[in-house]
Amino acid sequence: MVDSSLRLGWKEVASLPTERLVGDFHCVTGWTRLDLEWEGIRLREIAERAGLRPEARFVRFTDGGRYDATLPLPLALGAEALLATRQGGEPLLPEHGGPLRLVAPRRYGWKSVKWVRTIDFLSEDRLGFWEVRGYSNAADPWREERFA
Repeated sequence: MVDSSLRLGWKEVASLPTERLVGDFHCVTGWTRLDLEWEGIRLREIAERAGLRPEARFVRFTDGGRYDATLPLPLALGAEALLATRQGGEPLLPEHGGPLRLVAPRRYGWKSVKWVRTIDFLSEDRLGFWEVRGYSNAADPWREERFA
């Protein structure tokens, strides 16, 4: 759902403007870390460069392998989501999803895809890795939407 498919190398990704996001991380198993500070790229930077089409409604993120998750476009483009490159002022470590990780504090952690390799803008929702295994597609921690 874009006019131009982009293929960005790490130098190009690292040259994009960055912003800061402070948000909580909610794990489906019941623990939460409050007020984590993230730095990274807003998805709108990539959407604008690719020429996002009006019929786009969802965004799918993958690690380049089997893991994926999808977010509604307004959430992914809003102030509450970020393609993180840093956490707590330090480069994002590989064990925490570095060098590039989706951060979506308004959703359970399984929506915050680690090691982001591909981003697809879609007209229709697509269930991700955990959703096809019975987890909630909404994944709203305030409503405790853990399972479908």
